[in-house]
Amino acid sequence: MSVGAYRPESGPKPSGPRLTGNRHELSGVASYYWQEQMTATGERFDKRALTAAHKTLPFGTRVKVTRLDTGNNVVVRINDRGPYRAGRIIDLSERAAQVIGMTSRGTVPVKLEVLGR
Repeated sequence: MSVGAYRPESGPKPSGPRLTGNRHELSGVASYYWQEQMTATGERFDKRALTAAHKTLPFGTRVKVTRLDTGNNVVVRINDRGPYRAGRIIDLSERAAQVIGMTSRGTVPVKLEVLGR
């Protein structure tokens, strides 16, 4: 048996843009989901909550999501990992998608602003 430090995060790293620090912004495409499932935080997904999935932001981070073509915005809490489709930067809960008016479109261009925890 080799001697070394235990490194729980030694597996593959998430790919895609990384947002760090307060007031950081990034633009891209948002999608949404509504299927019942467990989130990466271990809580049951609630499509009526203002939550979202992001590949790298810490759980509990609050993010302001602004739809670029209308200016509609919503603040969500990161509680899951994703999206895993190329070109997408955030997966919103169905309720968050309704707030910014994107449920009939499926995907929309957005700007993310990290607000902190």
